[in-house]
Amino acid sequence: MSAAINPSMESSREHAGFHEHEQSFVSKYIFSRDHKMISKQFLITAMVMATVAMIMSVIFRLQIAFPGESFAFTHFFLGDKWAPGGVINQSMFLGLVTIHGTIMLFFVLTGGLSGTFSNLLIPLQIGARDMANGFMNMLSYWFFLAASVMMLSSLFVESGPAMGGWTVYPPLSVLPEAVSGSGTGMTLWLFSMVLFIIGSLMGSLNYIVTVLNLRTKGMKMTRLPLTVWALLLTAIVGVLAFPVLVSAVLLLIMDRMLGTSFYLSEIYIAGEALDNLGGSPILYEHLFWFLGHPEVYIVILPAFGIVSEIISTMSRKPIFGYRAMIGSLMAISFMSFLVWAHHMFVTGMNPFLGAVFAFTTTLIAVPSSIKVFNYITTIWRGNIIFSPGMLFSIGMVSTFIVGGLTGIIVANAALDIQVHDTYFVVAHFHMVMGVASIFAMMGGVYHWFPKLYGRMMNNRLGYWHFWLSLVAAYGVFLPMHYVGLSGPRRYYEYTEFPMFQGHFMDLNVIITIFAAIGGASQLIFFYNFFRSIWYGQKAPQNPWHANTLEWTTPVERLHGNWPGPLPEVHRWPYDYSKPGKPEDYVLQTVPLEAGEEES
Repeated sequence: MSAAINPSMESSREHAGFHEHEQSFVSKYIFSRDHKMISKQFLITAMVMATVAMIMSVIFRLQIAFPGESFAFTHFFLGDKWAPGGVINQSMFLGLVTIHGTIMLFFVLTGGLSGTFSNLLIPLQIGARDMANGFMNMLSYWFFLAASVMMLSSLFVESGPAMGGWTVYPPLSVLPEAVSGSGTGMTLWLFSMVLFIIGSLMGSLNYIVTVLNLRTKGMKMTRLPLTVWALLLTAIVGVLAFPVLVSAVLLLIMDRMLGTSFYLSEIYIAGEALDNLGGSPILYEHLFWFLGHPEVYIVILPAFGIVSEIISTMSRKPIFGYRAMIGSLMAISFMSFLVWAHHMFVTGMNPFLGAVFAFTTTLIAVPSSIKVFNYITTIWRGNIIFSPGMLFSIGMVSTFIVGGLTGIIVANAALDIQVHDTYFVVAHFHMVMGVASIFAMMGGVYHWFPKLYGRMMNNRLGYWHFWLSLVAAYGVFLPMHYVGLSGPRRYYEYTEFPMFQGHFMDLNVIITIFAAIGGASQLIFFYNFFRSIWYGQKAPQNPWHANTLEWTTPVERLHGNWPGPLPEVHRWPYDYSKPGKPEDYVLQTVPLEAGEEES
């Protein structure tokens, strides 16, 4: 460990301990401690989870658009118990909505995005052999996998999965007799989240220690790529916020199993009063959303980092406002803890307190706007290379802007009360967080695929994937804002409401068609991804002519990253198109010339 912390010693010692050595299949692909292999494990698991969530979304969208219609697609996945005659059961409808949201937010956009790119990029971009603790890093993935399996297993229990919405508000989540999904399925949901958070905390602590202690010689904090800054701050936010959700879940488990009353008070079921007194479901909301809103930024901060790197590289320009970008990342991270109660404007909170949270919610748009401005300025008059990764990065900025504009509406307490718990809010957070982060994740996969597998993905298929995904995203979520203005969400059938008899049902049909197109377009990505692993064009060492350290490692993926001494850093990571240089990029390992100033 001391050799890694003091990289200057590398040149004076043997490197045999870092050479690739023979490993069994189990030690290399299953119980691996290599950060690159663990990155692949997170990515593949997240892809499986995303596929499950995507199928769920298509099934419940079919019910919303065509209530009561029989679909073989629905019957194939749900069977006779939950989709008799090809029509989804009402309880399972709520179950699919619940598990879809849970999987996408936690298991894809949190574990998948941060787990994949933190593991891949942090050691490579700071010049480290591996993570600070390889064993803990391996455990972080295995807790994530165990949580994923437990969450999916809830789909197969007799009473069905959790059916109280992805926020699992009490009393539905506390009382097993409330709905069928409040039984074993809810218990599995709760324990799955505990395992997930344990794994996330292990990973986050590892990321923080690695960045602070294992940077190579010359890698000052002001020379870190923005990806590393974003992933570091994401880990810090996670360490501070996730334990609060653990406490909320543990109190909920105690209410379910030990007879406590943290969240229950004066509850009646079938006309009979329960013994629970003194609790408050609002307490759960405070605890949940104190994690829930930082969780939004745990999802979007890695996306910002990925997009920052790709846009600068593919624009062949230095990132505009490097220090301002770092400052905005820090400001977003800090302010993410000051806005949680804007999810609770309808709970009857004091209007003065609501005004405070409306102010902080609006204020957090300032650092976000700085980032968007800097992206646009970086692209402006750049020599742009429209790779699939660049297209997805531009798409991320586009969807983030659109989603952020509707955020101004829901930040206002008076307006939010009108659209709360409607599809307007669903459309808002899917655009500003869901689609934006998925696009960044896709862009990152296309961009760093050569580092993951030593091959290139097919660009033509990447272009098809991007344009179909972009059209589908806007086709789903722009009309959904208008549907949200007409009534609530999570209803099994909307035909009972007179206002839905006309064009709102037509909009639901359009949304569902685009959702199916979006889901089908991901098949292009899966084909491109898995085919390229074995048959893709072999990648050169630095296919994008980038500056950062990961492109100085051999194409052969060594456990230890560099076969010899660790690289020494002399400059920041964004010296693109620098006057006087023969190439339009300068690696961080190139020493400064006489009289040359670091940007």
